[in-house]
Amino acid sequence: MESSVSYRLAHIQDLERLALLFDAYRQFYLCPPDLAAAKNWLRLNFEKERSTIFVADTGSKLIGFTQLYPALCSVDLVKYFVLYDLYVVEGARRQGIARLLMNAASAWAKRQGAARLDLETARDNAAGQTLYRSLGYKLDEVFLKFSLDLTEPL
Repeated sequence: MESSVSYRLAHIQDLERLALLFDAYRQFYLCPPDLAAAKNWLRLNFEKERSTIFVADTGSKLIGFTQLYPALCSVDLVKYFVLYDLYVVEGARRQGIARLLMNAASAWAKRQGAARLDLETARDNAAGQTLYRSLGYKLDEVFLKFSLDLTEPL
């Protein structure tokens, strides 16, 4: 792992460099390139404090990020965070960067009084699942996830 990488909270000053990463992340999930939309999404997240973003920074470039969104659980009466996005540029993968980003995010969430971190991943994301399990994440074997697409007629 590159020793000159720092892991820190992202700031609005990171917007230009972070938008490039975020757009690449979305393309990884088969979204068409749209740097303007990626930048706008992140800008709104910063301005409205909708999310918390951690970055891996070499000093000259950002090479990874993770983004967390706040959530509430009315059953357990707790605050938690959803770790929704995790991305490391291809040339920097398998060097422990994702692990360190996730550790920074979980330590921060704990300091915020969160009871847990939740995340979802693709069934075929074996590398991610191995990482998550190694960090202590447990697979939910009780609940199913359902989604309703509100952009389609019912």
